[in-house]
Formats: sequence, structure tokens, C-alpha cells
Amino acid sequence: MNLLPPSTARAAVLAALLLWLSPRALRAEDAVRYKYQDYQEMGGRIAVKVHGVSFEKDLGTATRLKIEGVIDAIAGATPNGQPAPAGSDQVPLSQLTERRKAWNAALSRQFAGINLALGAANSRESDYVSTGWSLNTITDFNQKNTSLLVGLAGTDDDIRVFYQTAWARKRTNDLIVGVTQLLDPQTSVTLNFTWGRQRGFLADPYKLVQKNTEIIPGVSLPLTFPENRPAERDKWIGLAGLNRSFPGLHGTVDLSYRLYHDSYDTTAHTLDLAWFQHLGEHVILRPGVRFYEQSAADFFHYRLDGTSVVPAAGPPRPQGPFYSSDYRLSKMRTFTYGLKLIWNATAAWQLDAAFERYDMRGRDRVTPQSAYCRANIITLGGRFAW
Repeated sequence: MNLLPPSTARAAVLAALLLWLSPRALRAEDAVRYKYQDYQEMGGRIAVKVHGVSFEKDLGTATRLKIEGVIDAIAGATPNGQPAPAGSDQVPLSQLTERRKAWNAALSRQFAGINLALGAANSRESDYVSTGWSLNTITDFNQKNTSLLVGLAGTDDDIRVFYQTAWARKRTNDLIVGVTQLLDPQTSVTLNFTWGRQRGFLADPYKLVQKNTEIIPGVSLPLTFPENRPAERDKWIGLAGLNRSFPGLHGTVDLSYRLYHDSYDTTAHTLDLAWFQHLGEHVILRPGVRFYEQSAADFFHYRLDGTSVVPAAGPPRPQGPFYSSDYRLSKMRTFTYGLKLIWNATAAWQLDAAFERYDMRGRDRVTPQSAYCRANIITLGGRFAW
């Protein structure tokens, strides 16, 4: 079950269809799971409370159904894109409240040597409706020591933009190809490549840019304009993963590296490391750390003063020029670290609890650090299988 931070809450459950709905080995048990997550940014920023329930059911010996429902309650303050006032390093914030309801469903079936999974998803907010689909296959080779993953996914989104009369549209398509190889009984490696394309309304309708604009000769005012992003975006992602168990230490390491690049000229690196330590027969302790770093989009500007960009009011203009002051497109770095405890209380019951710290820092030496967030994330869950 994926419970998501607010940076990805807006229909992000659909963007993960390729991986979330990837077929897995079928288990001869049914299960229901509940997950609660509390995401709280420091300084009165965004807070998200998430409730999620999933259900898994065997439909015969070769078919499995999984359904998940999620409800998010989002409230708090977030930067609106304007620069900090003169003499201050605090960027202006805008208040928001939102409620999101989403569901995912996947039906997988095991054929001779191949597992096929069909998925569907939907996410709804007051100003954003997203519907997604996916088709994934895993084919086993080499006496099941090698697995080939091939998947397709797409989303169809409708966005309510307050300065337009009609809803805007966004379409995405993703393709993933990956190989998992068992090197020995304790070690496996994974290599995945993903290509994605987005088309349509890709701007954030609530983000602004500011530029001192001459109103009459000799008189300028700091005016704000809606951001203008390109109407298309392509992305390329490569991922390499290693999973190795150490029986003598009663532990397993899970390590992955992700390289991301897109047509915004953003390049990002993600390193994820987790250790699963067995403490007796029923308890697993999992410390983990994630490092993420990205370069800025080529049209990001903290402020437009001093640039040749001439912004304009109204809907996005696909012909350009493009500009955004959204801090999420800036050059930045994040650290996530935390601890998770898993307790297999009985053969049927599993309980877990986790605490994570999320720390974001800007690196362009222009955008104030007040634009970036720090957050505490608490997650509680339980699973019952029969």
C-alpha cells in the first residue's frame, strides 16, 4: 500500500501504477490491511492525514485481486511562488485545504511462465480528477532465476483552473522494462528503465511569478502572473537495485540507485538504502535512509527581475516563453531517514510502526531556505491474513 506525502498527493497514486500494479508471486492467503500516515511540515506548513485500506483475495489457484482505497485530508500553507519581500527571507505562503479520495485495483493471473496484471485507478479532488490504467507482465526464464518485467500505464486527468471557464486536460503514458536476476540464494539484482510522456496542462494553476513591470514611463510595480510551463514533458528513468541477505547477521540489505532526466533539463539522483534486521522470530527492525538531489528546470527563476522574460496574464501559452518560480523545480537536495518496526504477532496478524524525518534544502544560493520544507512522518499499520 502506498501512502503518499503531499508533494505527490495530487493524483500521484496513478503515476505509480506501473510499479504498484506489477504482478507479484501469488500467495495462498487472503489479507486485509489498514494504514494510517501523518505527514507534518514544520512551521505551520502542509499537514496531511492519510487513511488507507487494501484487500487481497485469491480467485482460484492462479488469479488474485487486490483493491486499495485511500482518503487524504490536506491543510496548511505552501509557497505561492512570489519572492520574499524586501528586507525579509520569508517567502509568501498561501493557505490551502483539500480532501482526496482515491482507489486502485489490480487483477493478476498466472499463466505458464508468465504473470499478467491489469490495473485501474481513480483519484478525485475538488479541482483535479484523474483516471489511470495499466498492463504489466512478468515472464520467468532460466528456471525462474531470471524475470523480465514489461509494463504500460496511462492517466487521463481533468484539472479545474480558476482563470479558465473549461476544465483543462492532461494525459500521461509510461513504459517500463526491467530484469531481475537471482545471482545466488542470498543475492538478487534488478535493472529497470522507464520512459514517460506528459501532454496537456502541466502548470500548477496556483503558482505565481513576479516581475517589476513598468506601468507608465518611470513607474514600475511588482506584478504577479500565472506560471507558464511547456505543454509537454518527456522523462527517462534508470534504476539499479541490489538485495542481499546475510544469514549470519539475520539481516538483509536493500540498496537502489535511480537516475532521472526529463525534457525540462532536470537531472535527479536518488540513493535508497534499507537494512532489515530480524530480532528473534517475530520482530523486524528496518532503519533506512534516502538521498535525493536534482538540478533546476531550465525555465525556473526565483524572480523574473533582471531576465528578458516577459510574462503575460491568462492561460498557458504553448509557444512560450516558459517560466516558473515553483521551488519544487529549483536546484535542491533532500534527505529522508527513519526507522520502521514490524511485528509478526501471530501467523495471521502483522503490525508495523514507522517514523521518518524529511529534510529539503535549496542549493541555488538564490531561493531562500524558507521556501523549502522539513517534515515528520508517522506511519501505523496492521495486516490480517487468513
